[in-house]
Amino acid sequence: MQLQALTLQSPEEIEGAFQLATRERAGGLIVLPSPRTNNYREKIVALAARTRLPAVYPIREYVEVGGLMAYGPSLPDMYRRAAGYVDKILKGAKPGDLPVEQPTKFELVINVKTAKALGLTIPQSLLLRADEVIQ
Repeated sequence: MQLQALTLQSPEEIEGAFQLATRERAGGLIVLPSPRTNNYREKIVALAARTRLPAVYPIREYVEVGGLMAYGPSLPDMYRRAAGYVDKILKGAKPGDLPVEQPTKFELVINVKTAKALGLTIPQSLLLRADEVIQ
C-alpha cells in the first residue's frame, strides 16, 4: 500500500485531485478534517461517487449527503462541552486557567446504500459497532 497526499489550496483544485487519484489508481480516500473540505463536502462526496472511490470522512455530515463512512468526534458533544466552558467564563473563570480538552466521544456512521453502489459489503461486525447505519 502506498500513501499519496492530495492537498487542496482552493475549491477549484478538488476535481483535479480526483483526476489525479483516478490516474494513480487510488484504492480509497481519507478526507481529513478541515474547514476547506467541510465547506465543499457535497462536491467531494459526489466526485468520490462518480469516480467510484471508497472514502472515509472526518464527520457524519459527509455520510448524510451520501458519503460511505465517517469516523470522528461527535460535534454535538463538543458543542455541549464548549457551552460548559462559556458558562464557566461567564461566571468569572479565566480562560487561560481552564484546561485544554480533547474530544471524548467519537462516532462511526456508515451509509449502506453507498456501499452497495460501490459494490462493497460492509462486515456485520463493523455494522454492529456503528453508532448509526444509514440505509
